[in-house]
Amino acid sequence: MDTRFLGIADLVEAPSVAVVVDVMRAFTVAAWAFAQGAEKIVLAESLDEALALKARHPDWVALKDGPSAPGFEMVNSPGLLRSVDLGGRTVVQKTTAGTVGALAVKEASLVLCAGFVVAEATARLLRTRECADVTFVVTGEDGRADEDLACAQYIARRAVEAGTDAAEFLRRAAESRAAAELAEGVRQGVHPDDVALCLELDRFPFAMVATLENSLMVLRPCAVPSLTDEASI
Repeated sequence: MDTRFLGIADLVEAPSVAVVVDVMRAFTVAAWAFAQGAEKIVLAESLDEALALKARHPDWVALKDGPSAPGFEMVNSPGLLRSVDLGGRTVVQKTTAGTVGALAVKEASLVLCAGFVVAEATARLLRTRECADVTFVVTGEDGRADEDLACAQYIARRAVEAGTDAAEFLRRAAESRAAAELAEGVRQGVHPDDVALCLELDRFPFAMVATLENSLMVLRPCAVPSLTDEASI
């Protein structure tokens, strides 16, 4: 598998297959939203678009980075989200980096959104679909966020070497600038458990696939074959 690791600003054309990585916290939050019953997540271009979608669909749940704000029921925190019942709901998500990265590659033939919590499922989907050329979008810090790069490199390695040890990659993420800012309360809209939840390897058994649906970028969970099923293919 040929891989490249790019920041959002480095994307000059639509890749064939894109894995958009935001560990802390957009796609950890997205995975938790699905675990809490959400049907789909609409990735909004802006806060104004998120509020406009919410206005047109009052039953949708709007979520943003930072502190709470009028019109948004939730903030981008897995620790705060894990106690919310989202059964059958649609979530509108707008974050600083993760949603921006996914929208930047919306023309790709396959777009996966990932963090450590869905790493194995994401790697397995790349493997089962025999993806030969994959662009990993490192969303944080203009492509320099080590937690995102570490996760991207781990998934890339895991896609071709099922026995890859995650320890070093998780260590890098735990020592990243984003982890320190979350732990120290530099960022707003944070739960004390957020860093630990973002570093839970393979917490969920699904990958997350984003597709264009009626001009909206929509994220949905995607079941992937188990290791035993894959072995029999």
